[in-house]
Amino acid sequence: MISKGCEQCAKGGKMVLFVYGYCDQRDCFYCPLGENRKNVDTVYANERQVESDEDVLTEAHRMDALGTSITGGEPQEALDRTCHYLSLLKDEFGEDHHTHLYTGITGGRENMRRLSEAGLDEIRFHPPLDLWGDLHGTEWEDILHIAREEGLTPAFEIPGIRAEPEFLEFLDEGAAEFCNINEFEMSDGNYRRMQAEGYDLREGHMSAVESPKEEILDVMGDHDRVYFCTSVFKDAAQHRRRLKRMARKIRREFDEVTDDGTLVYGKTWVTEERLRELGVPEEFYTVKSDHVELAWWLLEEMVDEGDVGEGEIVEQYPTVDGTVVERTPLA
Repeated sequence: MISKGCEQCAKGGKMVLFVYGYCDQRDCFYCPLGENRKNVDTVYANERQVESDEDVLTEAHRMDALGTSITGGEPQEALDRTCHYLSLLKDEFGEDHHTHLYTGITGGRENMRRLSEAGLDEIRFHPPLDLWGDLHGTEWEDILHIAREEGLTPAFEIPGIRAEPEFLEFLDEGAAEFCNINEFEMSDGNYRRMQAEGYDLREGHMSAVESPKEEILDVMGDHDRVYFCTSVFKDAAQHRRRLKRMARKIRREFDEVTDDGTLVYGKTWVTEERLRELGVPEEFYTVKSDHVELAWWLLEEMVDEGDVGEGEIVEQYPTVDGTVVERTPLA
């Protein structure tokens, strides 16, 4: 089974709203946050640093977001802020804008009520690793029922460290709606701690680590409400589809969208007058302060024919920072 939140994420339609970088409960050795996100009181909408509500809405419109995932740090430790953004997004996009939140604490009934009233749809709990297998009869069992009573869809979202049948019991008992298992990964933010715990990258993989994936799938994978999210899917499908969705939304008439979700265009240093002399239609170029951007194939043809002396083909991400992937000189 794949939840509605994951379904939208798989389409590249979920904006990621990072609301708070602190997490006072514990320092999980597998926490993937990088130094720019860990222990900071800063908000990011996808890659955009948020300075105002308008930044959040702009980023959501920029990618034509179907919904939003709320993450941190610990979003419940900045509850006023989290609820504010939930209400902001629901007011702007309506009830169909699906929201889910990742949390590593239980929070209690008042938090669940406030989150529900603000517009949260799914809440995904990540209990401490040292409690796995002993969650029944604790606050972690209670909060599943409380969240449902307050109108939320309660679920588990856990790293693929080991197989744990107790999560299946919560599904069968009707306490949790689903359980997502994320393939265990290394990141810039956690690789030293992961290595200190004895984990190494799986051969041939960029981020997936050597972990009992097959055992996890043998024990838990056949349940119809368990979904195992692989690192390959997150990178090759989920992230790429979000980029492509954004690229198609913001592309100019002359930008080419690649299969990787990047934008390709030409860049040269001629005057607009020269482009007009060459008969280039206005929709095929944009004048910048010190250069001109235009259709890459048109620029390539113009350089080949000697109409323009030099230029380059630029490939860049459609994100707000516009990171350049590659530059190919033309002369």
